[in-house]
Amino acid sequence: MFKTGHFNGTITGNLSLTLRIGKLLIAIIKPFTGRFIGIFLFMKKYALLFLLLIVAGSHVKGQAPKYSNEFLSIGVGARAMGMSGAVVASDQDATAAIWNPAGLSNIKGDLQLAAMHAELFAGISKFDYATLATHIDSSRTIGFSIIRFGTDDIPNTLDLIDATGVIDYSKISSFSIADYAFVFSYSKITTTPGLRIGGNAKIIHRKAGDFGKAWGFGFDLGAQYTTGNWLFGATAKDVTSTFNAWSYNTDLLEETFSRTGNEIPQNTTEVTLPKLILGGGYKMYFGKKISLLAELNADFTFDGQRNVPISSDVVSIDPHVGLEAGYSEFIFLRAGIQNIQQVKDVDGGTSTIVQPNIGVGVKLGKLSVDYALTNIGSQEILYSNVFSLRLEISKRKK
Repeated sequence: MFKTGHFNGTITGNLSLTLRIGKLLIAIIKPFTGRFIGIFLFMKKYALLFLLLIVAGSHVKGQAPKYSNEFLSIGVGARAMGMSGAVVASDQDATAAIWNPAGLSNIKGDLQLAAMHAELFAGISKFDYATLATHIDSSRTIGFSIIRFGTDDIPNTLDLIDATGVIDYSKISSFSIADYAFVFSYSKITTTPGLRIGGNAKIIHRKAGDFGKAWGFGFDLGAQYTTGNWLFGATAKDVTSTFNAWSYNTDLLEETFSRTGNEIPQNTTEVTLPKLILGGGYKMYFGKKISLLAELNADFTFDGQRNVPISSDVVSIDPHVGLEAGYSEFIFLRAGIQNIQQVKDVDGGTSTIVQPNIGVGVKLGKLSVDYALTNIGSQEILYSNVFSLRLEISKRKK
């Protein structure tokens, strides 16, 4: 985080960064000419707009933390988590509102509901999510999502010891730390065959008991393109950067913090820089009942070096891959790998570690039930059991 008064970055000072990001986008777009002319024309039309949005946020890189609003990177839906989040190109149900809003255009039924509950870190924290999506007409779809990630019943011991040094356990109270996101989504099927676009407007609210809170606002953009058995997708998160304005109730903290030598927090602004996620997949069929989807995604971050396979001061690239095998559109088996990192060994050497995930799904008529065994944190934190539901609702035919 940085203090509001210290916000003095300029676009001019980051001209070199802008040019390098521009070259990266051109390199990404170029291979799609020819056979995939539809998606190329779309990217050509909107690449400049996206580049300007990236630049508008990236000029504050020096003051921005790496993992702002990181709870939104956890993802939603057990299907996606079982595939290690590699679903930007293939997600076409209500959970696409979070992964790639362009996919909402292909939801089945007139209205679709999705919900998930997960207990993370051995039940210490809870993650809850719900989406409602509905078609406006044959080409347009809207959605609304709510996410809460919180830790409840945290002991508040600020008043445990009174001014005379007496311990009074009756003074212990509890509070919650929670992050909320309210996401409004829009998706449209374009006149270019196979091409869908979408966007999100999201409101962020973060709360630490009565001690501090923040409000923020941001935008996401997405596109999906399908040609034959090939699927492609792109999501630009926080395209204009998302700003969270923090305010603190220092009256509750000042006396105890001063006595214990802790720094009293000041009102600040936290910035979430843009992230670009690209994905490509191929879905093949074996007979009429067996299908296999393989998808590769790559997360591009512009906030400095990260411990990922491709890392630099300008951009870091984090690949992850997922597989989904289906039988008769009834049962699905999923697997994926993510968090590919280099770690130091005890003997001073280095080794590569990966995070595997697995999942299973069952479709019972209009209801889909999905399960994933996934590690939300890192390889050293306990795996979590994640369950999610999707329900399709259609109007009765007269």
